[in-house]
Amino acid sequence: MSRALKHLPIGALIIMTLGVPTATAANENDLKLTIVNPPNLFDPTPNGYSTAVIVPGGAKVAYISGQGGQDSTGGLSPDFAVQVKQAYANLRAALNGLGAKPDQVAKLTVFVVDHDMSKLGVLTESVKEMFGEALPAQTLVPVPKLAVDGMLFEVEAVTVLD
Repeated sequence: MSRALKHLPIGALIIMTLGVPTATAANENDLKLTIVNPPNLFDPTPNGYSTAVIVPGGAKVAYISGQGGQDSTGGLSPDFAVQVKQAYANLRAALNGLGAKPDQVAKLTVFVVDHDMSKLGVLTESVKEMFGEALPAQTLVPVPKLAVDGMLFEVEAVTVLD
C-alpha cells in the first residue's frame, strides 16, 4: 500500500475508472444500472433492497466511505431512527458532492450496532424514502460497535457516475 493511501482521512471518497473510453462520451442511457431480482429467489424489494445490480461497462465508479448519523457539528443523537435519517442525509450530501443521484447507487453496505428485528422497519423506510423503486443491492452487517462512541448506524455506497 502506498504511503498516501495509509493517511486517507475517514470519510474520504475514492473514485475508480473502469475502462472508460477516452475518444467517445457515453450516452446517459448506457450508464443506467440494471436491477436483477430473479423470480426463483425471495423478492427483497419489500425490505428495501435488490438482489443484484449490474453496473454498465465503461462506467466510472465511486466508493463512498461509511456515513454515520453525525450532524454537521459531529453530534450524535442517542436515537437509532434519528441517526439513520441523518446518515442517509449525509449519504445524499456525498452523492451531491459527486454530482450523482440516488438512482446511480449500485450497492449499499449498512452496519447496525446491536441489530434486532425492530430496527429493520426504520432501515427499510429510510432506504425506500431515498431510493424509491431504484433499490440498490444491499448487505446489513450487525456489529457490536462502530468507530465513534455512540454511533449506532453507518452506510457506505458504491455509485456510478455520469
